[in-house]
Amino acid sequence: MKTAPDSDTPAVRLIAGGATALAASVLADSGLEHYRGSFANPAMVLPIAASSLGIAVNGRRAQRPASGGSPAITISHVGAVTIGALGLGFHAYNVLKRPGGPSFTNLFYGAPVGAPAALVLAGTLGMAADTLARDKHLLGPVELASGRAIGALAGVGLIGTTGEAALLHFRGAYHDPFMWAPVVLPPIAAAALLRDVVQHERRRATTILLGATAALGVIGAAFHSYGVSRNMGGWRNWRQNLLAGPPIPAPPAFAGLALAGLGALLLMKQRHRRG
Repeated sequence: MKTAPDSDTPAVRLIAGGATALAASVLADSGLEHYRGSFANPAMVLPIAASSLGIAVNGRRAQRPASGGSPAITISHVGAVTIGALGLGFHAYNVLKRPGGPSFTNLFYGAPVGAPAALVLAGTLGMAADTLARDKHLLGPVELASGRAIGALAGVGLIGTTGEAALLHFRGAYHDPFMWAPVVLPPIAAAALLRDVVQHERRRATTILLGATAALGVIGAAFHSYGVSRNMGGWRNWRQNLLAGPPIPAPPAFAGLALAGLGALLLMKQRHRRG
């Protein structure tokens, strides 16, 4: 059985850890939102099952990077990507079928596209970590060992996640100055990461920006928890306020993508040393 080289182990841990954080964000977010929708469509249970399996598989890989692979693990990653892609289609249809079509109102209150996209990213990053852990450098035609493909995926994911945060914080009228943080910091970190990917160079500033973005994901969850507590009844009325308040599971998606970006930077550094 092939195992990850020692030099790649920290990178595999970070990438798998990022996939775990994304899967956890999807599990909590889709669980709340689909519960609010009374699971009207039986397919609403699929992202919950896929993200739960993703947490188990990617979490184990993050803890034990050299643990063996199996067809079941591969199927779990492919399933997450497939279910996430189908969810994107369902959520887009939910927005488009509303009166007025793709308007701001429907984007505000229709099915969010962020959670299905995060599930696609979680499955893809988990598959990348699994491939690297088995000392393989290619995922289909995509070369992984250089870290550039993973870095590009994390950077684009950060930009997409920023777009959703900007939309929902615009709905909240940016009433708290801290609501600008997830709209300003992550795209700067994403631009720095994508620049390093293009130039195939790892800069210290990018590491700092990604570390700050990971911390922002944790701090954002704390701010959202505080926002829930400010609703009538506070946490004593948690069943209602968790559904009506700011989504606590959303900010950790930034942390997951930042961790994957840090893993990509490590791979780029290692490839540079070997080259």
